[in-house]
Amino acid sequence: MLLVTYTTGYRHGSIDVAEPVLEALGRSSGLFTTTFCRTASDVNRYMTPSGLAEFDGVVFANTTGDLGIPDLGAFLRWIAAGHAFAGTHSASDTYHNRPEYLDMLGDEFDKHGNQTEVVATVETPSNPAVAPLGSTYRVFDEIYRFKTNNRDRVTPLLTLRAYPQDGLEHAGEMGDLPLAWAKMYGTGRVFYTALGHRDELWRDATYQQHVLGGIRWALARM
Repeated sequence: MLLVTYTTGYRHGSIDVAEPVLEALGRSSGLFTTTFCRTASDVNRYMTPSGLAEFDGVVFANTTGDLGIPDLGAFLRWIAAGHAFAGTHSASDTYHNRPEYLDMLGDEFDKHGNQTEVVATVETPSNPAVAPLGSTYRVFDEIYRFKTNNRDRVTPLLTLRAYPQDGLEHAGEMGDLPLAWAKMYGTGRVFYTALGHRDELWRDATYQQHVLGGIRWALARM
């Protein structure tokens, strides 16, 4: 797996925790080995058709902004040809200027309020990203709100039945808000979770199993 942590917008401090956690999860599970993509030079080196040839999938761990992928269309075709894509948290705050990327991902970050505790409903318990969680998942994090409700375009994994108590409009009101999902993109598999802002969450074993399960699904190695 190619682990992309390069950013051109806001840079999450939790990236420094996410990198060793993801590398260790891949090693301990035997599911993948990790190559890091941390700089603009790394993007130009690895995120080309020839550079991607050695990888089975890519993780965008809290990326932001326009990453400068030399040929974004070629990258998306690589995913659609049967490769894995996994994105955490601000992977949806990446490439706001490229609707084709957002179509692949499944939605676009809109805004967030204060960090808060939520109880997410597990929608597809057969998916390994949420299979260990039971029927609900209580978690404290920065909770994203998205541009749309994408229920008709993805397989929902985690959703909120009420708006988070985050200080924004509609806080606490009933709703239907996406939090994590899976989808096919051509013959490729896409997993995304909006969770992962806080260092403490990346250190949490339950969250780690959520992300590892999503990567496992994206790699079709259940």
